[in-house]
Amino acid sequence: MTTPGLEKFTNLEDKLHRVVELCKRLRQEKDALRKDMDALALEVEALSAEKTQLRDQISRLLEDRKLMREKVEGMLDAIATLELEAESLKK
Repeated sequence: MTTPGLEKFTNLEDKLHRVVELCKRLRQEKDALRKDMDALALEVEALSAEKTQLRDQISRLLEDRKLMREKVEGMLDAIATLELEAESLKK
């Protein structure tokens, strides 16, 4: 037969072991979450750098497109002028 004092002590000891295990598990989860957070922070940093790079590339491409459009328009104007001259020579 177990004495009531010893039974209470055993219950308290069991609860203490559960609390210790819970603390260990929570610490492990915290460490895992911290690692995930650090990895995500690095990923965000990399994506931010890539975003900046892509914005710069888009700006360059838009400028190139503008220059090409101007050149094509110039060539079309030159062709139109040549066609007009050719027509005037035919008359």
